[in-house]
Amino acid sequence: MPHVTVGDARLPYEVHGEGTGSLPSLVLVPGAGPGSVIFDHLVPGFTEGGRRVIQANFSGSAHAEDDGGELTLELLAEQVIAVLEEAGNGPVDLLGFSLGSLVAATVAATRPDLVDRLVLVNGWAGPGDQYLRNMMTVWRELAGNSDAFGRYATITALSHGTLNAGGHDGFESMLGLMLPTRGTLRHIDLNLRADTRGALSRIEARTLVVGSTLDLTIPVQNTREVHSLLANSTYVEIESGHAVIGERAEEFTKVVRDFLTADAG
Repeated sequence: MPHVTVGDARLPYEVHGEGTGSLPSLVLVPGAGPGSVIFDHLVPGFTEGGRRVIQANFSGSAHAEDDGGELTLELLAEQVIAVLEEAGNGPVDLLGFSLGSLVAATVAATRPDLVDRLVLVNGWAGPGDQYLRNMMTVWRELAGNSDAFGRYATITALSHGTLNAGGHDGFESMLGLMLPTRGTLRHIDLNLRADTRGALSRIEARTLVVGSTLDLTIPVQNTREVHSLLANSTYVEIESGHAVIGERAEEFTKVVRDFLTADAG
């Protein structure tokens, strides 16, 4: 697997599709937790039509290697920028999910020359929301109990209907995705501090903001605020929990593809 090195961090990424025609590469930036694996099931839908797709990782993601120090949005953005410069083949379309949306916004504000269109999914602007602060604080405090940590992550990430659709066995099978690894805990710590309000005001890229109406991790009011702070953005809501990329994968993929290809030359 190819990788970039930024400082002492060694960061793997994946490339899918050869890329044909004039479509920019699409770079996917994950949220807190295991990293780019969360996008695996979306890749076929995004590569259809000849688009090249790159799955990025940053410090704290599974298989990323670094010194284990405190994370900042600027550091993670620098790491994603390194992937764009090495593998992007020119300005890219950039999609960030959850914490990844804050990283993607920071990239777009810092290096507008590298970003054509921007998609921000279930993100937030900055600290101050008491629900978000307390949700992340409780989740962080559960780190000493892996089972409770995973259950809390699952019940806040998925809508009520999805939680019940698979019954007891289906729910239990989902618990291993979010574990209290050192990397995930570093991500949660960053979630509590992260602030993109200044970056959002500088973004030039045409942007799609996607919110999930049933989101119990990042309540949709936070995503609406992101849209309100962007001068050149379109806003779409999907009836889903936080994990919209899994719960409503087909609908989500269509919404994103329609935005990326609208008026494209």
